Amino acid sequence: MDLELSGKCALVTGSTAGIGFAIARRLAAEGAEVVVNGRDAGRVEATCARLRAELPQARVRGVAADVATTEGVATLIAGCGEADIVVNNFGIFEPRPFADISDADWMRFFEANVMSGVRLSRHYLPRMKARNWGRIIFISSESGLNPPGDMVHYGMSKSAQLSVSRGMAETCSGTGVTVNAVLPGPTRTEGVVEFFDKLAAEQGVTADTVERDFFRRDRPSSLLQRFIEPAEVANLVAYVCSPLSSATNGAALRVDGGVVRSIG
Repeated sequence: MDLELSGKCALVTGSTAGIGFAIARRLAAEGAEVVVNGRDAGRVEATCARLRAELPQARVRGVAADVATTEGVATLIAGCGEADIVVNNFGIFEPRPFADISDADWMRFFEANVMSGVRLSRHYLPRMKARNWGRIIFISSESGLNPPGDMVHYGMSKSAQLSVSRGMAETCSGTGVTVNAVLPGPTRTEGVVEFFDKLAAEQGVTADTVERDFFRRDRPSSLLQRFIEPAEVANLVAYVCSPLSSATNGAALRVDGGVVRSIG
């Protein structure tokens, strides 16, 4: 299927690894010009080089900036220029008991996971409306619907993304601009692999055993009963970025492996 992304410019935040990298790779493979973003300039350049090596026809460039800050967003906007597609993928997470989450932690998660996308969208949405075409996607999480008890601040930020996304979509009525959220479930990112390898070593078992135990104990509602691959998330995101998805607007689209037990 041709997703008709040739000639489009896509900005993907937090795209040097994990889901963000998979999204950047898929969009580049579909012919979009991709702006890679991360906080470390060396990693950004290495990611661009990797994409060019894997996809010789890819048009990629990088902008190093910390989008968790107002200054970083301004740097990214200046380096990116105009964009037809903005994927607000950057985010942070950490398990922490609720009573130990400080005011500073709450604000750190809100700034990183919510305000990064708000600030970028505040700049790009009016420009998309002026051109009567654009795509803004927030990479939320199934935790936005199932707030985790061990990461209440993270769940809050992911729920907030859903509200922001839907509210922004309401302002796009009658235009060619769409705003949607995509909700991945537990995904096999580099950080997850490292964490589960460490658990396996500590327990003296294989990583596969730890993964099976995790889904049986912690995610029993998963219909997939395995980690989602980043490319599987990227497949859905690429479609939502496409002109073919013009009737999908204001939606919260799950790619969660069936973790959320809902028919909605």
